[in-house]
This record gives sequence, C-alpha cells and structure tokens, in this order.
Amino acid sequence: MFGIPGKNAVTLSDRAVQQIVKLMDQGGHAGLRLGVKKGGCAGMEYTMEYVSEVSEHDEVVEQAGARVMIAPMAQMFLFGTEIDYETGLLESGFKFNNPNVTEACGCGESIKFDGM
Repeated sequence: MFGIPGKNAVTLSDRAVQQIVKLMDQGGHAGLRLGVKKGGCAGMEYTMEYVSEVSEHDEVVEQAGARVMIAPMAQMFLFGTEIDYETGLLESGFKFNNPNVTEACGCGESIKFDGM
C-alpha cells in the first residue's frame, strides 16, 4: 500500500528471522501480524499477534522463511522499520528500529509519531 516497488516495507535482522521462523514452526502459524494501537505514555504501542491466514489487505513481507503481515492501519507507521530480536539476562524480545518515531517512553514500550 505505502511501499516502494522492489523494497520491503520492513526488514528483519537475522535474529528476528530465526525467532519468527521458530514461532511459526512451533504453532503452525502463517506468520506474525504487526500493528500499532493507541496506548502507553507516549501515545502509541506496537502490537504483534499470531495469524493462521493472511488478510487480503495485509502487506506481506517474507524474508528467509519468516513471514510478517502488516495490518493496513499500521503500514504508514511501520514503513522503513528494521525489526530485531534481542536476548538479554532479564528479558528477550523484538525491537523495532523505526525511523518514523519522533518520541519514545523510557521503557521503550510506547512511541509517538509526528502529528500524532
């Protein structure tokens, strides 16, 4: 929808690809759907959910066997984002390196976009 021909809307690091493939294989899922919703101290939050089928309006990104779908309302907010997966002593999870974010809360769970 908001894509540039020949360029994926989002990119996945090798660690993110490995984790998404693992999650897809474990649960027999078609992939993960990414979105954004209102919430958090900065105004917006990322969402991720397992999906069993691709919606006709999703932007589908496939990379090395990993599949993510971007919900229609989130496409303009996520374009150009690199998704990574970090493992630490206290927590592990997906990290979004999003050039569209203008502000983020201290915990990293909530974000703000220009004009929001």
